[in-house]
Amino acid sequence: MRKIAIINQKGGVGKTTTAVNLSAALAATGPRVSLIDLDPQAHATLHLGIEPGREGGSVYDVLAGDASLASVRKQVGENLYVVGSHLDLAAAEVELAGVVGRELILRDKLEDDAEEFDYMFIDCPPSLGILTLNALAAVDEVFIPLQPHFLALHGLSKLLQTIEVVARRLNPRLKLSGVVLCMFESGTRLATEVCRDVDEFFSQCRGGTGPWSAAQPFQTRIRRNVRLAEAPSFGQSIFQYAPGSNGAEDYHRLALEVLDQLSATGAGLSVEAGRA
Repeated sequence: MRKIAIINQKGGVGKTTTAVNLSAALAATGPRVSLIDLDPQAHATLHLGIEPGREGGSVYDVLAGDASLASVRKQVGENLYVVGSHLDLAAAEVELAGVVGRELILRDKLEDDAEEFDYMFIDCPPSLGILTLNALAAVDEVFIPLQPHFLALHGLSKLLQTIEVVARRLNPRLKLSGVVLCMFESGTRLATEVCRDVDEFFSQCRGGTGPWSAAQPFQTRIRRNVRLAEAPSFGQSIFQYAPGSNGAEDYHRLALEVLDQLSATGAGLSVEAGRA
């Protein structure tokens, strides 16, 4: 199973949109996909039509209680499952402050989970606190959604520092394996320049020893598309809401790239296997 955290400490960059629609796109090609919503705002949960707090437990009960992942996981489509979030999760930072090994709770819960999936994604909160640390300690890979503007490059350096610290202290398997450029406007000079800078940065890192030495931006650019912004209010992925939109096309292409991408552990699926 490929375990992937989708993180960015800045909000509004397409993190949840990518987590939800990439999960849905992959599930549509055949693999079994689990999405864990680790953001107290519960936007991924709402995006997939689940009302937080009204349909059983949430990931809060897993981290702060005795619930198993299986007991709160819900199937929302063919091959697609969600562990939903709730606003109560915001209290977990305080409630877990005195717990020994608090950064490893999610990792341990995943090890106890008997359900088998091909892909597991974690939608992280827009912060670098205990919830994000739990995600980074539990996964093998990180995807970073990045909006193509210069301030995003500054935030990228902070994210890389966090990944490096977690890889050194908590999870030596952790690797950054992809950057997703979201809200892309191909006609602007700014987007072109930022994409060039990102490409050059990761090109220079290749062959190194850091957790991002094999990372590279995905070739698929997620174009700015109003349908992607509308879909969450209907509790649907872009493939249910507007299957003919640019947003659906872009996330389908991104899913094919992920299927064809070797994971950091060499366990990636081929496109043909994913379509089987």
